[in-house]
This record gives sequence, structure tokens and C-alpha cells, in this order.
Amino acid sequence: MTNTLHRFGDAESFKDDYVIFAICSRGMNDQDAVPKLKRFLQIALKFNPVNLGDARHGGALRPSKDMKPTSHWNRDMKPDFQNVIDGLDVPTTAAAVFNDKVAAQDFVKAVKEANLGLSINISTSIDGADECCHEAGIARHSVGYSLGFEGKTEKLPSTQVLSLSTMCGHGMVSHSLAKKMIDWVKEGRRTPEEASSYLARFCSCGVYNPARAVRILDAARHCMK
Repeated sequence: MTNTLHRFGDAESFKDDYVIFAICSRGMNDQDAVPKLKRFLQIALKFNPVNLGDARHGGALRPSKDMKPTSHWNRDMKPDFQNVIDGLDVPTTAAAVFNDKVAAQDFVKAVKEANLGLSINISTSIDGADECCHEAGIARHSVGYSLGFEGKTEKLPSTQVLSLSTMCGHGMVSHSLAKKMIDWVKEGRRTPEEASSYLARFCSCGVYNPARAVRILDAARHCMK
């Protein structure tokens, strides 16, 4: 089970969204887990991830306490992957996010070969996860589904807002912020890349996919609704 199950969209919308986790079990294999989790993230770097995450400290894009109002126009949008690896100092959940299926498959193969002794979870479409397992020569252990939204769904935000906000499974990316970023992109006040980096900084465990967010924001720019 993972909060990334609640990412909004149909199977096709996850063609560029692969979140791969490593986690240890408390009291079972958490001794000396930190170097193994670091190794997991170091291996991911070879396959060009779009984000890395440490559930205790955040992702490769993080908020800053030393900001002025004008700083938002000139923020560094380059993800700091090494900062995530160096900052991981306790047993926690480590995550690598990819926007390319082949890269995700190759990473899963590499993790299998590394034999880290950690539990590995793949979060994407069912077919996408199956393909990653097949290419790595392993059988899928189990599967988890999100049942989606029920009730008065007409009161929900737009599909674009939901697609952006639910990429943070802890709910740290608000619907209002997602809508504001869509509006700013439509108005030409921010590029999709800039708006995506703002959204990703609020994801507290680093599983936000900025590449998917750019695609959604770019599509929203051409949508009149």
C-alpha cells in the first residue's frame, strides 16, 4: 500500500510516471538499512530520474526559508539529487521517480541485481508495473488499487487540478495552489517548468513527478475550460 495509489488519472496518463520505492521493516531488516537506502538512490542516478525522495526530508526540490517575494522569479529549478542522498540519515522510505518506462525497467533490473534486502514497490499503471517486473525477470508479489472518488464528484476540482495535486499523496499540494499554477501558466506569468518546480517543492516525501506536471500544465495552457 502506498499513498501514490491515489494519483488521479487513467492508465494512459501514467505513461510517464513510475515511482519506485525501497523500504525496510522495523525490527526486521532496519539494521544497517541507511547505507542500503543510499545505495538504492545512487543506483537510480544512473537512469536519469526526474525526482528522488526521502520520506523524512523531502525530494530533490525543496522549500526555502530564505526567500524574498522577488526571489520566485529567479529560483533555481535544478533538482539537487545529491542532497537527498547525503541527507538520508535514518531508516525511512526512499523513492526514485522516472518519466521513462525503459529507464524504470532498467532501474528495477539493477536493483534486483544489487540484492539490497529491501522491499521494493512500483507505483504506476498495472500494465506498467507488470512490464517492469517482467523485464527484470521477477513475478509481481501483490497489487494495490485505488477505488477513486465517490459521492458528489461534481464538487471536485477539474481533472487537471486533481492530476497535479494528487501527485503528492500526503495532500501537501493544495487544489488552490494547483489551480493557481494552471492560471499563471495560461496567463504567461510562469512557464510549465517553473510552475511544476513550485508544486514539487511542497511534496514532503519527494514522489512528485515534475515531468508529468509539466505535461499536464502545458495541456492546460491550451484548454479554455
